[in-house]
Amino acid sequence: MITLTAFSWVPPFAQGLVRDLRVRWALEEAGLPYEENLIDGQSKNSADYRSLQPFGQVPAFEEDGLELFESGAIVMHVAERTPTLWPSDRKTQARVKTWMFAALSSIEPHMQNLAEIDLFNADEPWAKERRPAVEKRLQTRLAELATALGSKQYLEGERFTAADLMMTTVLRISRHTTLVAEQPSLEKYRLRCEARPAFKKALEDQLRPFKENAPPHA
Repeated sequence: MITLTAFSWVPPFAQGLVRDLRVRWALEEAGLPYEENLIDGQSKNSADYRSLQPFGQVPAFEEDGLELFESGAIVMHVAERTPTLWPSDRKTQARVKTWMFAALSSIEPHMQNLAEIDLFNADEPWAKERRPAVEKRLQTRLAELATALGSKQYLEGERFTAADLMMTTVLRISRHTTLVAEQPSLEKYRLRCEARPAFKKALEDQLRPFKENAPPHA
């Protein structure tokens, strides 16, 4: 049985964005059952958990003695097990890998930079000074992504793959802004991917423990 480690609760601004959502979605697309191991903010720093996830983050993945961390690596491991996410043609597989890395390396860092300013440091003088440049860089990246997507339904044509799963979860990071919506083709692409039943189930399963374990003041 697959065990997926995730947080038992996070603040509302992070709910629906925690990276275990990517793995949950991949597992749903693949039809692979799993069980949750929910941890809190203290448990992530325990020696036992750090031996599984050296950085104290989520998700972590365990199956038959195999232990993995980093959402991109886990999604690729799961994706390779199902034609739903992983094409059979080797050249197309290579392209899917390229887009997965692009989501994590070319888009997500800019998303995270803006989110960290807006959600954690908005009132800091340095953040107010830096934000316009950070937003501009993200806008450029999103415009480049929109150009690459063009009129295609998905990144590699008419078929949804693990690349789209990864890219969609990255695009969600800026949900507190209108930056993705300002690129109509990207907004339609995001909504198309989020309409998949597997995504809806994965999101529901991530949010459930947050509701159940919400502190009284949340």
